[in-house]
Amino acid sequence: MTDNADTPATPEGDAPVKQLTGRTFLCVVDETEEFAAALQFACKRATNSGGRVALIYVIEPTEFSHWMAVGERMRDEAREEAEEMLNVVASVVQKRTGHMPVLYIREGQLREEVVKLIEEEDGISLLVLGVASGTDGPGPLVTYLVEKMAGKLRVPVTMVPGSLSEEEIALIS
Repeated sequence: MTDNADTPATPEGDAPVKQLTGRTFLCVVDETEEFAAALQFACKRATNSGGRVALIYVIEPTEFSHWMAVGERMRDEAREEAEEMLNVVASVVQKRTGHMPVLYIREGQLREEVVKLIEEEDGISLLVLGVASGTDGPGPLVTYLVEKMAGKLRVPVTMVPGSLSEEEIALIS
């Protein structure tokens, strides 16, 4: 886990810096289309409420055990990719909210790591997930949380339809 200190945004046009309330909006970083909607919603809610954004990136385990050195190299590369992606997303969050997000990198199964993080970190106030709008369903994490974890998480879950426009997200957040 990496916890970054708050840094006021200085470039012109960035979000105004507000006093943080302690409310933390957790967003799962991935490469899906619906992630952008979830991130925009989390940033807007954090800005409007004086809260902050937390980002989690989960590195799923690789199943390459033939040669230990190759498996370790694959793991190192996955970690580097996770850090790069989180850095890019963190800069977007800072620009939108005026504060650096809290960053988490976990290794394991996505759904298990998200649930464990919420249980471990009392400061997390809300889980924000993007929901796929295609015919394949809302996404595996959303499906798991609705079917298996409904009523068991200690925080509310906000599901943001990935098909919403930026204007629509701004209106509801």
